[in-house]
Amino acid sequence: MKIKLFIILISCFFYSTLRAQDPVFTQYFLIPETLNPGFSGFMETTYTGIIHREQWPDLDLKITTDYAFINTWNENMNSGFGISVLNQRENVTNYNFSQVNANYAYRVRISDDWEFRPAIEVGFGLKSFAFQNLLLEDQINIRSGIINTSSIDPLLLNDKVSFFDATAGMVFNTENMWIGLSMKHLNKPNISFTQDGNVPLNTFFSLSTGYEFLLANYIDVQFFPYATKMFVTANYMQQARYNRLDIGTSILFEKMFFGATAVTNLAKNGVNSHLLTSVNLFTGLQYDHLRLGISYDLNTSKIGKTGGIYELSLTYQFNLDKKCFGCPNYTGR
Repeated sequence: MKIKLFIILISCFFYSTLRAQDPVFTQYFLIPETLNPGFSGFMETTYTGIIHREQWPDLDLKITTDYAFINTWNENMNSGFGISVLNQRENVTNYNFSQVNANYAYRVRISDDWEFRPAIEVGFGLKSFAFQNLLLEDQINIRSGIINTSSIDPLLLNDKVSFFDATAGMVFNTENMWIGLSMKHLNKPNISFTQDGNVPLNTFFSLSTGYEFLLANYIDVQFFPYATKMFVTANYMQQARYNRLDIGTSILFEKMFFGATAVTNLAKNGVNSHLLTSVNLFTGLQYDHLRLGISYDLNTSKIGKTGGIYELSLTYQFNLDKKCFGCPNYTGR
């Protein structure tokens, strides 16, 4: 009981101290809408998908995250529109975070090669804790050694908090390259669980890029089909004093892709922090309109036996006539 209570209290402190760090998906490059609203309508067709993330299943502190979205394109308005739903759950404290967002992006041609897509995202979020599982001070009677079942602590009356959220993003892209910049929580919503508290949700900054090219342009591809492609990606993220840099590469065949991403902690917060925190392996398969992605994160730090992190994504593209070489469409259709 004492161990469970300790984990609960540490978990609450963890979420409060980190100002609820945003979830980051290993497969962000497959579904970049999770990072940047500028990718709304980027395929210039209707495009939908879902991604499921299971983090540290072998620990008591297991975190599950789901993200679903649908984007579409209006050629007359030269604009992309999208709706997304995010849900995150933690099994010990029953922490639950849900948010619904609406996205809008506009396409501007700035040269013969480059396009610019500024975007905005507005959303409504709800966070909750199961504070009834906590043992609070006024429940403990030191003289009698009795623990009361009821409490008048005001914390129990404020186990939920809702807020409005605002995000801005932009994407620059050519036929084979894209650069994205986004800033979430521009309004820094107050996510405190106490009535008079003030806990602003820190702004989440992301700078990402991707470049796709034919492998035959650089090396002899006698062992691969001529249409084999390589894709390289990088994503720098920062929220408060915590930052992260992901660098990855993959090889793309007609129907399948394989790759790996290195996750680094540049700030190295903490005495025992590691520069390289995990190596993430991923693979996927595309069949007609459907694309399936699978990834597993190999932990390289001393956090212990966590069971790693699993992700499963599934997307569906309605119009396959839309060619998108260089953008997040791994068959180059």
